[in-house]
Order: sequence, then structure tokens, then C-alpha cells
Amino acid sequence: MASASPSLGGNPTDLGKRLAWTLFLLCCYRIGVHVPIPGVDAAAIASFFESMSGTLFGLFDMFSGGGLSNVSVFALGVMPYISASIIMQLMQVVSPTVKRMAKEEGQAGRRKITQWTRYLTVFITLIQGFGIAVGLENMTSPGGASVVLDPGWQFRFVTMITFTAGSILVMWLGEQITERGIGNGISLIIFCGIVVGIPRAIIQSVSLIEAGDMSIFMAVLILVFMAVVTVCIVFVERAQRRIPISYAKRQVGRKVFGAQNSHLPLRLNTAGVIPPIFASSLLLFPATIGQFATNEYIKKAADFFSPHSLLYNICYVALMVFFCYFYTAIIFDPKDIAENLKKSGGFVPGIRPGEKTQEYIDGVLSRLTFSGSIYISIVCLMPMLLISKFNVPFYFGGTSLLILVGVAMDFMNRVESYVISGQYQKLMSDARRGGRS
Repeated sequence: MASASPSLGGNPTDLGKRLAWTLFLLCCYRIGVHVPIPGVDAAAIASFFESMSGTLFGLFDMFSGGGLSNVSVFALGVMPYISASIIMQLMQVVSPTVKRMAKEEGQAGRRKITQWTRYLTVFITLIQGFGIAVGLENMTSPGGASVVLDPGWQFRFVTMITFTAGSILVMWLGEQITERGIGNGISLIIFCGIVVGIPRAIIQSVSLIEAGDMSIFMAVLILVFMAVVTVCIVFVERAQRRIPISYAKRQVGRKVFGAQNSHLPLRLNTAGVIPPIFASSLLLFPATIGQFATNEYIKKAADFFSPHSLLYNICYVALMVFFCYFYTAIIFDPKDIAENLKKSGGFVPGIRPGEKTQEYIDGVLSRLTFSGSIYISIVCLMPMLLISKFNVPFYFGGTSLLILVGVAMDFMNRVESYVISGQYQKLMSDARRGGRS
């Protein structure tokens, strides 16, 4: 999920090229979403998924950008790659070898981990592709038409290979966006998949109002609720806890630096949109296999993981809290921060440098992460009540809002940083030319 960001800095023309490259790759992704796999009846598939709207398929289809309902080559989207990324990040905790590669071997180690993540993505996609292929063979439209035109091992093999190739291509598109475009490619692909489904969700809501299943007052109330949630998300995502840092008077060579005061900014939600994406990815994997399965016991077990069930929501909250702490621990190490402060002569007022500073920063970060996990859980769970009680489409849920706002803010911050860096480089270039003259 997390890819190395390209170095920022450049002129407006270069920024325009990066934005155009990002838009072009996202358009390529959207084209692939509408290319169906061979051997399926498109009309029967459309009828089946229309009858399954509002179920778990709606949530999975949202993350795949409509690829699942089309049974396209991009039906699995980025979910296998996200699942592989989760496993590899967990391996950094339990495996000293993987941790050493990530921490000490630099760019070569990170390239090796990325390579393993790709191999694991292929393995996960093959398993999911086989399960979906078997499920498709046993599916029929509401009219009784078979979804698969010619079931058998040939169809299963072709489906597995097609899904695997599609997932690898989506993974490659995401990496290219990250390296040559602006923003995190995988997050932007998920963002794009959600955005293109909003018009369809609006049409669905209007149909509910016309049919009398939803009152106009309730529709207005939902819009107000969404606006309030969006404002809260923006406020919390920008919230910081600033730890004061002081630097004592010191001498470096012949230069004497006076005492300085600064601060260490800690975000309330350091993990960003990673926890709900990772949690949804893990919960959707077994639940989707259960939905496609024909065994009654597996289907009953899958019912416990429907988005409206108590078990699903408990697991969802538990996974989000876990990934909030887990991802924060990966990207922010209090021990490294304390050591760097001690080496540079910095200290937290009233706290001894070294181990005590590490304990203080770790305590503050733990409390912030707990508050951030509660905030994410509330945002993602409260709209579930609207979905279950008032038949609101998944696109208006808290998870989708959090991803949309979070990714949009990250994208704008990267664009702003790119522009500022370009202006700084231009000023430095002008200053050097002035000095030579």
C-alpha cells in the first residue's frame, strides 16, 4: 500500500505533466473495469448483481470501482495487493530478517520487500480467482439464466489467469502513479472507484424517494449528516499535538548557535485512511468467498460477516484499532526520535533526554492513537445505522467518506508541496545567478 513517493520539486510545466500522467493512468484503470472476462453472460451478471444490491457485494464492488459487478478483468481491483501489503508489514514485526531488510538495507531491502509483495499478490489473486470462478459457475440470474456460458476447468483456469493479470496491471498502474504522477497511486485508484459510483448512488437514492421508501426529509437529513461528518473529518485530520522542543546554546566550529525553541507535531490520526482500508480488505476476503460458495454451512457462516451483523462490526472496530496502532508504530518510532533529539542537543522541557524522552513521546503517541482509533471507528460505524435502517447506498457510508476526504487532502498537500518546492528551487537558482554576476 505504501509506496515510496517521488522526489518533489519542479516547475509548473512538470507539475502539469505529472497531473496529466495521473489522469491518464486512472482513465486506463476505468477502461479496464468495463472489460469483462471471457465466458460469462453479461446480461445475466447484470441481473444477478442488481438483485444483490445493498449486500456485501455492494461494499466490495465499491472498492473495486464497479469491476466486480461487471466481472471485469479488474474485478479484484487493488484488494489482493493491499492484503499482501498487510502480510508483509506484519512480517516486519514477527520476522527479524524482514525487519532488517526494511530498516537497515535501505533502498535494496525495500525493493526486495516490494518484490515479495508482488509475488504474494499473485498467490492471493489465484486463490480468490479460483473461488470466484467456482462461485460463478453455480450462479444464475433471477430469470434462471446461467452466468457462465461453458462451465468447467477451462473456464476456471482462464478466469484465474485473467483476474491475476488484471490485479498485476492495477498494481502496476498504482506504482506508476506514485512514481511518475502525484499522490499515492493505490489510494487514488480506490478514490477513483468510489467517486465514479457516486452518481449511481444518487440516482438510486432518488429512486428510493420516488418509490416512497425514503422521505425527502430523511434525504435532507442524510445530506446534512454527510456534510457534518465531512467537516469533522477535515478538522480531525488536520489536528496536531505539538510537543515543545528546546535546543540549548551550542557551538559548531567557530559558529555559535543560540538557544532555540521548536515543536514536534504529532497528528491525532497518524495512520490516515490505512486502518479502514486494511480492515475492510481482511473482512471482505472470507466473506466474499462465502458469498460465492454453494455449501449451506459456508453460506450461513458468511451471513455472520454481513456488513449489518454485530460480529462484522465488532471485528471491523477491533481491526481498525489494531491497524491504527500497528501502522503508527511502523511509520513513527519514538526511540529514533528521542535519539535524534539527543544527538542534536534538543530536549523536551522538564523531561530528561534519552530513555525518558522516548517514554514521554511514546505515551503521548499512544493516547493520540487511541483517540484517533475511536474517531475512525465512530466515523465508519455510525453511517452503518443509516444504511441498515434507511437503505442508504454504501457510497454514502463513513468508510467511503473517510477515504474520499483523506485521499483528497493528501493529494492537495502533495500538490502544494510540489509547487512550494518548485518556487524554492527557482529562488535558489536566481540567487546563484545573481551571486555569479
